[in-house]
Amino acid sequence: MSFASKAIKYFNGLKKPGSKFIGVDLINPYETDVVKNIVKEFYNKFYGDKHKRILVFGINPGRFGGGLTGISFTDPVALGEACKIENNLGERKELSSKFIYMVINEFGGTKKFFSRVFLTALYPFAIIKNGKNYNYYDEKPLAQKLKPEIINTIKSQIKFGARRDFVVLLGKKNANYFSEINNEFKFFDNVIVLEHPRYIMQYRLKKKDFYIKKYIDAISS
Repeated sequence: MSFASKAIKYFNGLKKPGSKFIGVDLINPYETDVVKNIVKEFYNKFYGDKHKRILVFGINPGRFGGGLTGISFTDPVALGEACKIENNLGERKELSSKFIYMVINEFGGTKKFFSRVFLTALYPFAIIKNGKNYNYYDEKPLAQKLKPEIINTIKSQIKFGARRDFVVLLGKKNANYFSEINNEFKFFDNVIVLEHPRYIMQYRLKKKDFYIKKYIDAISS
């Protein structure tokens, strides 16, 4: 099976957990036919081969990015303009997506980037609390509840076709959580940690070119 076939089967088969997650809401974009079709088109377009990719793990999708389109770090605008996949999901841009597609453009475009990199998240569903994006690690009890599912996410996505010599984690807290798991399961030989795109866009915008180069250097190693 190709990378695309495995990814499509996994994402379009995801089921949201039930009521045990009291206090947070979960968004599963893969429940809709619109997103299922986007997932099929995206992965068949960029991942229809058996080449191994560098896995780049974010935290969990934002409700206006991957939590809407089903494609990690990809808002509807980037999906249409950069990936050339038509959609009717709106025209709202997401900060993380804007930065990632700056990196992709600087790297040489979507075809070249996705032939080498697989963008994803440690937890596949958007987490919402009080109407706002929430991170899986913002509450220790939530992080502990989600740990078995996060481990399963990692295992499943490695099977798509992952390089195992190194992995890239976005965000220091995300990386710390992942590293404990990686130390136990030995999924990857090395972990490279990069600043999260949202952090860069919110707090380090004037240095965005420095961080774009840092990303490109990491995935070119």
